[in-house]
Amino acid sequence: MNTSLSPGQRQAPDAITVRGLNKTYGLPKGGTLTAVDQLDLTIRAGETYALLGPNGAGKSTTIEILEGHRKPDSGEVMVLGTRPWKAAPSFRARIGIVLQEATDSGELRVSEALRSLASCFPAPRPVDDVIEAVGLGGKGGVRISTLSGGQRRRLDVALGIIGNPEVLFLDEPTTGFDPEARRQFWDLIRQLSSGGTTIVLTTHYLDEAEQLADRIGVINHGRLIAEGSPQEIGGPGLRVPRVRWRDASGLREVVTEQPASLVASLSDGGAIEPAELAVVRPSLEDIYLQLIGAVDGAENSAEPSAARSTEASSVSGALR
Repeated sequence: MNTSLSPGQRQAPDAITVRGLNKTYGLPKGGTLTAVDQLDLTIRAGETYALLGPNGAGKSTTIEILEGHRKPDSGEVMVLGTRPWKAAPSFRARIGIVLQEATDSGELRVSEALRSLASCFPAPRPVDDVIEAVGLGGKGGVRISTLSGGQRRRLDVALGIIGNPEVLFLDEPTTGFDPEARRQFWDLIRQLSSGGTTIVLTTHYLDEAEQLADRIGVINHGRLIAEGSPQEIGGPGLRVPRVRWRDASGLREVVTEQPASLVASLSDGGAIEPAELAVVRPSLEDIYLQLIGAVDGAENSAEPSAARSTEASSVSGALR
């Protein structure tokens, strides 16, 4: 990527710090729903961090607080050294936001939309460089309404980075993409990351998080329940492989920390190969589902009443 697309120097080694964050909402029939519950989070400058969780987990509320669109009830939140909901207008020039749904730009052309938005920032990136960087070269004079879905999503990213942000928030960025468009988009995000941009990604595509994130945080019921690299999150206890094979009694499966020893015993030291032999290591999806399931089970057992559970689920689903 052109060096002119690199963001400015950071003021602190951590782009985002969250300590003891709390946010509650009133329920329609009385009581409260805790959307974010004593959340602690640190995102280093220049890293790509994926925040994962089911609908109603508190992801959207957390991100909206980080963006400055909501005020927390309590806790400490700093984004680029600033409390975002109290930030001066200059703070907006330091962050970029790509929403899940594209904004309507009417009959504007690609370059017109970018130049119009660039005029709102003190030090925007060059429009032509941004158009090239997002893979829309040659499309500057094209009306936005005629772009394909994948091209429109690239424009969304262009609009998000035109202000030369230090932190970029991406909300479900590849929803509706075909496989080729998704991989091209991933390449773009990797370019931005290599240029020093801090990226906060929310996505339901676990393969996307695995491909892009330096670290992953899993949130459920408003709490961060696990955090780590895609290769380490969940810890070794959730990463024990399974050995599968078929014998005279049917399909067999054993969970073991020593798959090589079991395979050797089944194959008589390699002399034979059991039918349908496979060593299956847990995927990120497997680990994610185990983490979420464990917390959901604990929450359900502690739920005081079925009526309150139903009401809370309805509100949390609306909050995402």
